[in-house]
Amino acid sequence: MSYGATLSGAKFPHSLRGSAHRLPSAAWPIFFTERAKLVNSEKTISMTLLSEIQAAAPRVQPFVRETYLDFSKKFSQLIGGEVSFKLENLQYTGSFKYRGATNRIRSATHAEFDAGFVTASTGNHGAAFAKAAQIAGAAGIIFVPNHAAEAKLNNMAQYDADIRKHGNDGVITETHARRYAADNGMTFISPYNDIGVAAGQGTIGVELARQMDAPADVVFVALGGGGLISGIGCYLKSIWPSVKIVGCSPHNSKVMVDSVAAGEILELTSLPTLSDGTAGGVEQGSVTFEFIREFVDEFETVTEEEIGDAMRVYMANSHQMIEGAAGVAVASLIKRKEQLAGMRVVVVICGGNIGLDTLGSVLQNVH
Repeated sequence: MSYGATLSGAKFPHSLRGSAHRLPSAAWPIFFTERAKLVNSEKTISMTLLSEIQAAAPRVQPFVRETYLDFSKKFSQLIGGEVSFKLENLQYTGSFKYRGATNRIRSATHAEFDAGFVTASTGNHGAAFAKAAQIAGAAGIIFVPNHAAEAKLNNMAQYDADIRKHGNDGVITETHARRYAADNGMTFISPYNDIGVAAGQGTIGVELARQMDAPADVVFVALGGGGLISGIGCYLKSIWPSVKIVGCSPHNSKVMVDSVAAGEILELTSLPTLSDGTAGGVEQGSVTFEFIREFVDEFETVTEEEIGDAMRVYMANSHQMIEGAAGVAVASLIKRKEQLAGMRVVVVICGGNIGLDTLGSVLQNVH
């Protein structure tokens, strides 16, 4: 594990990061004391996430679907092992995000609940937040950029969401939403940078453990900001210590992958990708950064061509629509097929929300 950054974003001096063997002898006690503090801090927050997941499972159970774990003969033959897909594309609102939003709202304090909630999103998180708030009877405001697609606005509006436009860029919109929440005594709910949200996503791991008759060897999970893989990885590692968690990102937007490699959250430009659900930057100080460094064993990146090919193969065999982020996890499985012989593998199909134009483009773009 790297020790380059703490959860608060503070860093050790460069001489204490990766260069301990060059420290003067007097500095060694300081180095090991500070490193021990950081390790203990990471263990504490990891145990907090695990306990939050364990509490989240019964809390969200009445409100979310226990999605199918679907064995695939086609993909099992492809790898020479056993492949099953966890179908979060069949979750309410069409993605796993509903779990996190539901848990965060329903675990709020009375004061938070009475004051209401705020978020910023034009995608799966926005719809999940809107439905979770509606079902809970909570006041919720969703800020969206001025140019947000009408179809996505309509998807959120069906849950009677209070939708407000601000700014021409997602970062500007989120900054405004956070400021609005703070100024009005409301709670901002991040799509990923929130332990309550990550714990809700971790209930997928709870279901997987119950649905499988033996531990998985490898689990492929799409990776953007990291809420999904943090929750799943934390829970599964607690019961199956030898399971390998693989984070899957599009090559065109792999900010978290590059950040973990660098030992700190980077500000990088992303290129257009079919996997819009995982695209974009990572918030500085995000709690998921340390979770990913602890719970994710390996990373896989895939090209747009590989994502499109994987989506077509999956949809042709399952007769279910999936979005680009789910295609990233399937593409990563296909890319690693030679390494998976004889293994029990799970791929999380994180969502099925794909626009008709994008779907048509994917289906027509056969190589």
